[in-house]
Amino acid sequence: MSYLDTFISKLLSKEATIVVVGLGYVGLPLAVEKAKAGYHVIGLDVQEMKVDLINQGINYISDVRDDELKAMVDVGRLYATSDFSRIYEADAVTICVPTPLDEYHQPDTSYVRQSTIEIAKFLKPGMLVILESTTYPGTTEELVKPILEKTGLICGVDFFLAYSPERVDPGNKQYNVKNTPKVVGGMTSDCTKAASVLYQSITEGRVVEVSSPAVAEMEKVFENTFRNINIALVNELTLLCNRMNINVWEVIEAAQTKPYGFMAFYPGPGLGGHCIPIDPFYLSWKAREYNYQMRLIETAGDINRSMPAYIVQRITSILNEQRKSVRQSTVYLLGVAYKKDINDFRESPVLSIIDTLRSLGAKVIYSDPHITSFTHHNYTYEAMPVTNELLATSDITVITTDHSLFNYEQIAKEARVIFDTRNALKNHHPSTKKYYHL
Repeated sequence: MSYLDTFISKLLSKEATIVVVGLGYVGLPLAVEKAKAGYHVIGLDVQEMKVDLINQGINYISDVRDDELKAMVDVGRLYATSDFSRIYEADAVTICVPTPLDEYHQPDTSYVRQSTIEIAKFLKPGMLVILESTTYPGTTEELVKPILEKTGLICGVDFFLAYSPERVDPGNKQYNVKNTPKVVGGMTSDCTKAASVLYQSITEGRVVEVSSPAVAEMEKVFENTFRNINIALVNELTLLCNRMNINVWEVIEAAQTKPYGFMAFYPGPGLGGHCIPIDPFYLSWKAREYNYQMRLIETAGDINRSMPAYIVQRITSILNEQRKSVRQSTVYLLGVAYKKDINDFRESPVLSIIDTLRSLGAKVIYSDPHITSFTHHNYTYEAMPVTNELLATSDITVITTDHSLFNYEQIAKEARVIFDTRNALKNHHPSTKKYYHL
């Protein structure tokens, strides 16, 4: 049998061993789903803490069910390690490591590079390697493939290589790894086939095959660029509506009654998470190689990055109306996570808001039902319980994340001054006349 036939046969019989490199927000949910599909899964991570927690059946990712993780560990289908030599046991390896931006807004592919170097040490004929990390178009062909082929094995002949972008949406109760469609692009038709059959065996969603890894990479960046630009548009509209004394939330609600040609996006205190604020700049950076400037991406980035400063400006203005200075005022922030109902505060705009408020002399306190404490710039913040007294005595209460667990009736009734950046009180009527929306 050919390498492809042998690989597919192992998948169909569930005899394949799959390694997942990187056990974070993307890798761990994927590893659990692969184990649930009947495969023996080895999770690799350089952080020993994650390795130890998984092997104890302890979950640390909100999108993974605690009972499902523990069950897979208990029956021996999922095992975590920091020993990269275990890659040799793999029939397929999926790379799910971070691809952050550096201080110059350029892609940092060092984690992908190092992971590929480690995989190359144990690459063997018939193995499938899939990159899932979000990156710029060309990464699989220009970075991953040459490293793997230094072994003497030939891509598409001796081993398979493909790109399949992750589509994780933290906190989404409807779509997850199991039922979200997957896009797959391989270096050759056999590479695409191998990756496609693997994903078909673990997902209920459609598997969409495209002609190359570059198409799949571009598709992923386009998804998040689309969201980034439309969020920037509504954020900019918000700034104008505020000057014109128009309720932007009412504008959006009216606009989305149109049954075609409009998709609602909502303003907020800024963008957070590891995808939307970052991914478009992979494309902007890559475009320079072709002497092309992605002006819309860069403008959208400027607008979205300016929102935390605008929020602080509004807080200062609202306090001034109360004849108070931001200095020594108590600013009570409701929510630190970058979006509702999750415990992820990576790139959260609230961190920037906190930094600026503290630099202006404000006393900043917060509540977040999903983040009991966090450390930022070597300072540890502890969450406060939401109490009537705290709402009544704080100089301003700012709703920065619209978690479902907040009691908005209590907030609307008890807070002295409210600045709602998420339209969380749309169905409540604050008892105070000192209520402001974004």
